[in-house]
Amino acid sequence: RAGARVALRSRTETEDEALRALIDAIHRDEVKWCGMLMRAIRTLEGTPGSRTGDFYDKAMAVPDLRERLAFLNRGQGWVAKKLRELLPLVDDAGIRTGLQEMLQAHVDNLDKVNTALGLTPPRR
Repeated sequence: RAGARVALRSRTETEDEALRALIDAIHRDEVKWCGMLMRAIRTLEGTPGSRTGDFYDKAMAVPDLRERLAFLNRGQGWVAKKLRELLPLVDDAGIRTGLQEMLQAHVDNLDKVNTALGLTPPRR
């Protein structure tokens, strides 16, 4: 949820239409994957929480939009790493498929943001 909130707030800070479109796409993906994760938690008879942790506050404390997007991207990289670790442990085929799709979307977004910001992607 923190990534979705960061993207939603950040989109208004640029006049660059290409960058705004990228931020909007990231926001849509983040909302989609939050929904998928909440459904997965319910499938496993859990209760999704509403806490986002301190990532949102840390990201929004970065005043420069491009630096904030780079920070958000590092967070997305962390999520991708955690998904890679989690996937072998998931027995439910539907949840595993959703997590694999989420991982691929995060990898794709990492590449898009790195390209847009002219960053060298970290080794995976």
